[in-house]
Amino acid sequence: MSMTRQATINRQTKETTIEARLHLDGTGVCEAETGLAFLDHMLDQLARHSGMDISIRCDGDVHVDGHHTAEDCGIVLGKAFHECLGTREGIVRFGSALAPLDEALSEVVVDCCGRAHFEWRVTIPTPKLGDSDSEIFREFFKAFADNARMTLHVDNRHGINGHHIIESCFKAAALALRQAIAVTGKGIPSTKGVL
Repeated sequence: MSMTRQATINRQTKETTIEARLHLDGTGVCEAETGLAFLDHMLDQLARHSGMDISIRCDGDVHVDGHHTAEDCGIVLGKAFHECLGTREGIVRFGSALAPLDEALSEVVVDCCGRAHFEWRVTIPTPKLGDSDSEIFREFFKAFADNARMTLHVDNRHGINGHHIIESCFKAAALALRQAIAVTGKGIPSTKGVL
């Protein structure tokens, strides 16, 4: 495990240029400038409730749509998360949380196991959330899970308002990640002896 549990990742493609810094043992501070205001708001929720510090700046082709920006931000933050955990020695590994926002209730379960798997059982009733297509949030979470090499289940149990549904997903993810990355100091959390 990286003693500082911090990482900086840069990524440049024809669609996006991104610089991201992640500190797992932060104070929940977020500096997000992705070009998508609603995504910035959700990343602030992720940082605030997980205790991680997130700094991310993205210059993306949002004139096309927000898909590339959301997906690539997920890729970069996932890579940073993976780097921060290193061998995953001494962490809890698993986390689960329920988070409400008014009528919406979502559940997120994570396993920082070194293997990528993603499940998304979320229906958003509106095609847009602020400046973003609703479907980009699935792409963000999938890219994050794949590149963090974690199992991630995101389930919305109920909700009517699209904003509330997605925000409850991010808050539940933050709380589950906070549990999973907590330090136990008890070696590799696996019967295999390696993750």
